[in-house]
Amino acid sequence: MPRDGRRNRERILDAAESLIIDGGYSATSLDAIIAAAGTSKGAFFHHFGSKAELADALVERYADADVGQLRAALASVGEQADAGARLLAFLDWFIAGADELMGEQSSCLYIAVLVERELVGAGTAQPVRRAVMEWRGAVADLVRRADAERGERGAVALSADDLADHLFVTFEGAFLLARATGDASHMRRQLATLRALVAAWLA
Repeated sequence: MPRDGRRNRERILDAAESLIIDGGYSATSLDAIIAAAGTSKGAFFHHFGSKAELADALVERYADADVGQLRAALASVGEQADAGARLLAFLDWFIAGADELMGEQSSCLYIAVLVERELVGAGTAQPVRRAVMEWRGAVADLVRRADAERGERGAVALSADDLADHLFVTFEGAFLLARATGDASHMRRQLATLRALVAAWLA
């Protein structure tokens, strides 16, 4: 695809993401997306055959970025020798970038689109499942390794899969809290709370 075509496609996706996060999928019209992107209907249909096809591409892009963040965090903690330290450093990576993340987006596209899943294409949920399963597997592996090192210490037994799910739920819940209250600091604060609980579990 020519560079100008790629730029126009990204502008359409950017405009759609902002509008859908703000107002929901069903309330966001094609005309509104086209106007916000500063493009034409012909250009839109050159890139996307329908609004549902746009939603598929949007969720795919968002999921790819989400997995990219996960992989970057994992790469940043790979040098830690201690498994418990790696788990805490993983959480620290996201805490350090939480305010920037919330400055870029006030809500999660997964929520904005998938609550209206019946209105979009059948394949829209697939990138979300793929991203969630990669998150779940990676975090569960960190937890299992930390749990194996800690041995019989501590009074609380945690399932690695459940703790991995809890991390993902913390992200989604923080997005909702930030949106409901207008306070973008919820992401950082909730992740810091989760880190404190994990540190206590490791102690």
